[in-house]
Amino acid sequence: MTQAPAAPQAVRRRHDREIVALAVPAFGALVAEPLFVMVDSAIVGHLGTAQLAGFGVATALLTTAVSVFVFLAYATTAAVARRVGAGDLPAAIRQGMDGIWLALLLGAAVVVVVLPTAPYLVELFGASDTAAPYAITYLRISALGIPAMLVVLAATGVLRGLQDTKTPLYVAIAGFVANAALNAILVYGADFGIAGSAWGTALAQCGMAAAYLFVVVRGARRHGASLRPDSAGIRACAQAGAPLLVRTLSLRAILMIATAVAARLGDEDIAAHQIILTLWSLLAFALDAIAIAGQAIIGRYLGAGDTQGARDVCRRMVQWGIAAGVVFGLLVIIARPLFLPVFTSDQTVRDAALPALVVVALSQPINGVVFVLDGVLMGAGDGPYLARAMLLTLAVFAPLALLVPTLGGGLTALWVAMTLMMAVRMLTLWLRTRSGRWLVTGATR
Repeated sequence: MTQAPAAPQAVRRRHDREIVALAVPAFGALVAEPLFVMVDSAIVGHLGTAQLAGFGVATALLTTAVSVFVFLAYATTAAVARRVGAGDLPAAIRQGMDGIWLALLLGAAVVVVVLPTAPYLVELFGASDTAAPYAITYLRISALGIPAMLVVLAATGVLRGLQDTKTPLYVAIAGFVANAALNAILVYGADFGIAGSAWGTALAQCGMAAAYLFVVVRGARRHGASLRPDSAGIRACAQAGAPLLVRTLSLRAILMIATAVAARLGDEDIAAHQIILTLWSLLAFALDAIAIAGQAIIGRYLGAGDTQGARDVCRRMVQWGIAAGVVFGLLVIIARPLFLPVFTSDQTVRDAALPALVVVALSQPINGVVFVLDGVLMGAGDGPYLARAMLLTLAVFAPLALLVPTLGGGLTALWVAMTLMMAVRMLTLWLRTRSGRWLVTGATR
């Protein structure tokens, strides 16, 4: 009996160690942000229904305002990792500082927009007369922490590019603890009400930003990298991030269309949809952790000029994505009867969700491939292609989803459309990786 060559096995084991070392801490840091919201919701919820409703509206606005700038993390990760692969750590950190300066500028611009327009934004989201004052209060105070939130995104990208996902995990854990403590003290101890929750969250975000800046500045001084803002570098960061902004906005449009269609199907269907979307998002966090590892590792390989290494690790991460998708799909099938009662006691809502959850379970291997290849192409700095591919996906999904209320099939049909959307994404991403056009080497793309 012949045995498989030892060398390929050793290569796979090395890739596996790299993926696990980056992906596991990244997953822990990713779930910290939803936990922030959960803790705040629990604390504010005890103040009253109107306060919780106002909190919900304000949080939705803040999440939208911050999430569209997630490119600060993605683009910075890829750019820094390339320079790490090229062996130029000072340039890598200098690139990261440009991303942080861009985050500060964007954060300041968002604050300038949000503070005077808070009442109009809250009204646009349909807050009731009783909830609106609380939403405005929370939004205006929390908006002061948006620059810190964006710095956290950019600095997280710097550390990921430096192949460090443990520090973001530690900062996220410390931020979570500080946020919970500050909320409890300011809401109940100081009796500041919902304003106390907003101040607690803003202060916790500022503390996280300060911790990240301490780590990055220390690294910059150690390697002799300049900390001053560089207009050319900041413009380059913005140009690299612009296609990823288009990609993110297209993806959010897809999710908003899906929610709007579910709302047209009826109260039971929109309730079931929100439950399923919560689960889908949680699974996405786990798969996104592999994608983050992909961004960092692929960028490093291409920066070092190792196209074969980039191909090999891409192939291995796809295998990881498929395996994780299969496991998650099986868990969804098995846990369906236990999962739904946690969120609702309404049997009609459960009946609407059950068949749609089967579709979600079957789609998980597809999702695994999509998230991994998305991360691979981000790590390669292939943002313009990702933007075009996501616009195409949006163009395919929108008419399919909007036809669901007319053609019938209810919530299950909507999630079939969501699965087709992910299949289109998988096809576009697979064609790109197969072409090899993403394999651009060097310290810059």
